[in-house]
Amino acid sequence: MERSKNDVWVGLFVMLGLAAVLFLALKAANLLNLNFEANYRVQAKFDNIGGLKPKAAVKSAGVVVGRVEDIGFDDQTYQARVTLSMQKRYAFPKDSSLKILTSGLLGEQYVGIEPGASDQVLADGDTVSSTQSALVLENLIGQVLFNKAAEAGDGGASGAKK
Repeated sequence: MERSKNDVWVGLFVMLGLAAVLFLALKAANLLNLNFEANYRVQAKFDNIGGLKPKAAVKSAGVVVGRVEDIGFDDQTYQARVTLSMQKRYAFPKDSSLKILTSGLLGEQYVGIEPGASDQVLADGDTVSSTQSALVLENLIGQVLFNKAAEAGDGGASGAKK
């Protein structure tokens, strides 16, 4: 009798531990969103979203004000279409601009929103037209290398002309 009572308590303790580990893993991977506030959806188009993923944060002044809900491709404009789920308590002007930013040098990407000056605010279903694409590290490195190669090519040609 005493042994089965201990087995029940040990089993209960193990189950609680597994549930806590699962909760922490989902929270750390940004896959668990326990937000029960009302939201509104806004769309934006970007030329390049880099490594932006669904469930990425939308931040303004460092505060999370929403999440990336969906990422798709627009066949007519050949741009990435990003749907943002914004918390209803944060109202941004219609002329706000969106940027894809990176946390730190090689951190995860998020959408930064800079408020505009319009009297009208974004509403459900609106599209933000002022966007700035992600800076892709590989593209920047390629540009630097290309410029160095072009300078070396020009230096050799100008040295031969002297």
